[in-house]
Amino acid sequence: MANREALRELQGRLAQRLQLARTEARVKSWLAIECAGLGLLVPLPTAGEIFPVGTLVAVPHTQPWFLGVANLRGGLHGVVDLAAFLGLRVPMLRDAVRDQHRLLAFNAQLGAHCAVVVDRLAGLRNADQLQPVPDDGQPRPAFAGAVFSDAEGRRWQEIDLVALARNDQFLAIAA
Repeated sequence: MANREALRELQGRLAQRLQLARTEARVKSWLAIECAGLGLLVPLPTAGEIFPVGTLVAVPHTQPWFLGVANLRGGLHGVVDLAAFLGLRVPMLRDAVRDQHRLLAFNAQLGAHCAVVVDRLAGLRNADQLQPVPDDGQPRPAFAGAVFSDAEGRRWQEIDLVALARNDQFLAIAA
């Protein structure tokens, strides 16, 4: 009898927790990165693993911002110089990639098999740490999300990796 009562209590608590989880607002979180001095926010669910930049194998007849391919945990990933793709600087040469640069792989669930070179990781951010900046009306690519400002006044541009992975220009690596 006591076991049956304990089981009912457990089921009741579990039902309450599930209901609470459904009704709570999920706090949005990002991985903060820097590219050519620009602060970018990548939604955590779309970001994959972070890797040091290893051997990059050149692919002939590709765009200058396409640095080649890399073997990341046994999978072949195309590697893009994100700052150069965004037009923030001239494309890096594969030999110019430094120790502080990192490869940010797209989440495997996106099916993109791609990684971007970022200049620096800047930690994690959540919605409590940032304030939305009003839209200035300037045209932006579909993968550019909202702009936020942190407590120090630094601006952070959200980048939607799902939209980036589907962007025609991003997919057109042939030169």
